[in-house]
Amino acid sequence: MLQGYPGKKRLPTGVARIVRLQGPIRLDKHAAPASLVAGFAVAAALVVLSRLDLGAEALRLCLQVSVAMTIGELFFACLFIGRISKDRRQIAESEQRFRRAMEDSAIGIAVVGLDGRFVQTNPAFASMLGYSREEIEALTFFQITHPDDLHVGRETMEGIKAGTVNAFQFEKRYLKKDGTAVWAHLAGSVIREEKSGRPLYLVSQIEDIDARKQAKARIAEAETRWNFALAGAGQGVWDLDIRKGGTTYSSALVKMLGYADGELDGDPDRWLTMIHPDDRETVAEADRAHLDGQTEFFEAEFRMRHKDGRWIWILDRGKAIERDGDGRLVRAIGSLTDITRRKEAEERLTVSAAMLADEKERLRVTLQSIGDAVICTNAANRVTFMNPVAEKLTGVPAEAALGKTLGHVYWAVDEETGHRIGVTRPAIGAETPSDQNSRAVLVRRDDIRCSIRQVVSPIMNERNEFCGLVIVFQDFTDARALQRQLAHAAAHDALTGLANRSSFIRTMEEIVDQARKDAAGAGGSDHQFMFIDLDHFKLVNDTGGHAAGDALLKRVAQAVRGVLGPEDSVARLGGDEFAVILKSGSTAGARIAARSVIDAIAGLNFTWDARPHAIGASIGVAAINANSGEADEIIARADAACYAAKAAGRGCVCVAPDDKSRPPAPLAAAS
Repeated sequence: MLQGYPGKKRLPTGVARIVRLQGPIRLDKHAAPASLVAGFAVAAALVVLSRLDLGAEALRLCLQVSVAMTIGELFFACLFIGRISKDRRQIAESEQRFRRAMEDSAIGIAVVGLDGRFVQTNPAFASMLGYSREEIEALTFFQITHPDDLHVGRETMEGIKAGTVNAFQFEKRYLKKDGTAVWAHLAGSVIREEKSGRPLYLVSQIEDIDARKQAKARIAEAETRWNFALAGAGQGVWDLDIRKGGTTYSSALVKMLGYADGELDGDPDRWLTMIHPDDRETVAEADRAHLDGQTEFFEAEFRMRHKDGRWIWILDRGKAIERDGDGRLVRAIGSLTDITRRKEAEERLTVSAAMLADEKERLRVTLQSIGDAVICTNAANRVTFMNPVAEKLTGVPAEAALGKTLGHVYWAVDEETGHRIGVTRPAIGAETPSDQNSRAVLVRRDDIRCSIRQVVSPIMNERNEFCGLVIVFQDFTDARALQRQLAHAAAHDALTGLANRSSFIRTMEEIVDQARKDAAGAGGSDHQFMFIDLDHFKLVNDTGGHAAGDALLKRVAQAVRGVLGPEDSVARLGGDEFAVILKSGSTAGARIAARSVIDAIAGLNFTWDARPHAIGASIGVAAINANSGEADEIIARADAACYAAKAAGRGCVCVAPDDKSRPPAPLAAAS
């Protein structure tokens, strides 16, 4: 809060000079009547003495005294008149000087009555507030004072009336004519009546300080931002000035170290005593290097003792900005930054890096030792790692592979299709599961092929960004061969190599389902099924033994396979029973094919132990279409047709009718 300042302050104004002249003027006005009274008294004395009976000497003496007093009175009257004229000239000159000072002053001047009204103002004051002199002199200072600052003027006025304030100065805001506020500095005196001391009016000088206030506010705001930035960054500022006798520290700096403002100021060497003993030599060396001009800036990281005794890490950066004629340091400025958290993070990173290095070494040894081949790539699909097993399987040494694209080292194709198995980065935003493939074949640069089982896993970082691939693969050649053998054995007859009953039934069911889908209810025939049963085969087994029977079955299988097309499916259902699925969907085609099978079997010249054996075959044919029923029904109809062929004399073909109620019609062997 702004308030008045007691005490008398003389202002160099005409009003003040006028006040000083009022005392002598009143004394001269009292002396003039006294002189006139004295003159009249002398004249009266002469008249009285002339009537008295006095001697000549006495009369002469009285006359001389009267003349002398009269002359004296005339002399004093002349002096009095001259003094009055001089005082009048001085008053006129003082008033003129006051008027000129008022009119020509660069700052505002106002004479204000005790009621707050403006008695007189100068142009500078009126211009400062945007009024004319006539307009502003019609107002009171209360009307043009900012509402928030009215108490300042009232308190000053109360002090003036109470006799406690004779001079004043303060800052307050005025309201300009357009309503905007302007800051002003007031300095003035109270003009009082000389005898009674009663206040008459106030004379004030008003200086426009709005620009200064705004600049000060901007500086304060900038300083606040600067201090906030320093505090937010954990920084403080130090200023070493030898001429001022030491070092001063900013509030942020001393707070950083746990001290109060000013507690560390002074001794320029005190900061050295606060440095950790293990760091002092390093800091001193950096300080000497800068003072000797070897470095542009002084910079050092060290530990300083906090007021509570703990150590905090500090980054100190400074620069000598002034030296004396002999090159000695005069002034330097710098900053301290609390880097404790950074140092702790660096220490954690160091520990983590050491642990990571250990883990990386363990991983390297593991990858070098495992039986699986491992290849790693980066995001650009270039090889970054290969273990010895991968070198052996690919035939490419790691030294030659590192930095090369993956295709230069690793080329895998699908075992069945022969198409290359792509090993690429996943699509952006797509899920990234591991890709497993058990049908891959690795094609080496020397064209050697080996079956492999591979697992390709993408490497994603914490931001879900693709960083590369890890390909783990194994030599699966022997296992794949065994797997193929087992799969073949599971689906084929061990003796003849034809499809066995279970795999044939699955194929039959698939064809029946497909026929239904393709026919879409049209009832058209898509395939023909033949049931083959050998004639006189039991005699071979009985006379030649099972070895002879097995050998004959192999010959039969070859004969049947030899007269049919590659798309026809042939199976051994068991014993001396065989089955065929003909691609041809016509009955006539089935008859021709069946006749060819019968002829091929009958034409076998089979001899066992120098003894010839002759066999034949009877065949039942049934259509496979959308209306033929399930697979087992079709097989049953064909089986029934086969028995009908046997009953008709063997060695012939019998076709099962589409009408399930009619018996199959056998065909003669010669037909």
